[in-house]
Amino acid sequence: MNKVNYNLLTEKIISGLSAGEKPSLLLHSCCAPCSSAVIERLKEYFNITVYYYNPNIDTKEEYELRSNEQKRLCSLMGVECVVEEYDGDEYISAVKGLESEKEGGGRCRVCFLLRLKKTAEYAKKVSADYFSTTLTISPLKNAELINSIGLEIEKDLGVKFLPSDFKKKGGYLRSIELSREYGLYRQNYCGCKFSKQERAKAH
Repeated sequence: MNKVNYNLLTEKIISGLSAGEKPSLLLHSCCAPCSSAVIERLKEYFNITVYYYNPNIDTKEEYELRSNEQKRLCSLMGVECVVEEYDGDEYISAVKGLESEKEGGGRCRVCFLLRLKKTAEYAKKVSADYFSTTLTISPLKNAELINSIGLEIEKDLGVKFLPSDFKKKGGYLRSIELSREYGLYRQNYCGCKFSKQERAKAH
């Protein structure tokens, strides 16, 4: 079975936009470094509002550090930014029973669903034309899973999902370059305490 080329789907949607048309896009961001290359790539085609909602982050201090960097980057790149209040209990409750899952397993699926659904709900509330996520820029994240969740939410909520595989076309490498250029804080773990513990065991 052939895998879907999600990067090609992004390009098809962009090429199908009418001349001069810039639909609104609510872009869920996991962090400023990952969002940098995505904003750069999409800004010409969409009116972007970055949506920072990541209850998986292990502490409020880390959340504020990352969200402040996100706001700073958005200001530098000239896009709007919405930051939700930190609620770590929401994530812990959502992944209850999946604490011992390996990184990339069932716990991550629930986490992606939690964040993408909230993004879509906010997109619907503000009448955004599309919603999407920067998560697919990471080589460590399953783009097929993330897109399948986004497309399911599109069906359920009636908000168009912009499919993606942002690590393609040098996207991940570009995010590293832009992080250096803007002096962004780059965390060394996904964000949740479980991934932090797993990383600590591996080193």
